[in-house]
Amino acid sequence: MAENAKKQAQAGKAPKIKIRKGDTVKVIAGRDKGAEGKVIRVIREEQRLIVEGVNRVKRHTKVVNQGGRDGKTGGIITSEAPIHVSNVMLVEGDGVTRVGFRRDEVTKRRPDGSTYLGTRSVRISRKTGKEI
Repeated sequence: MAENAKKQAQAGKAPKIKIRKGDTVKVIAGRDKGAEGKVIRVIREEQRLIVEGVNRVKRHTKVVNQGGRDGKTGGIITSEAPIHVSNVMLVEGDGVTRVGFRRDEVTKRRPDGSTYLGTRSVRISRKTGKEI
């Protein structure tokens, strides 16, 4: 799997990530194992997510007086660091589930008003088969 991701990265394509911004995920490995949070940001190129309240790190910043009023005040800033997508699972209902895709037939409309049959990709829960 990692080799495939490396090959895609070298080819200039970002690998597909099945988790999206706004999803609730549960950490299944690492220091914050068991923690749940909402996905704030997805970094496709690195296969990483920033999850609210998970993998928090502290950064010590120096006082910068340059720039007049826009100068930074020093101190310790706590923020979320990225976590690898393999260390989280999507939360659905009471537990966690894997994510799959299904193609549904839908009627689409052209700009001139005529309709035609097309397909739409839908994320589904592997556990229940329901649309996410």
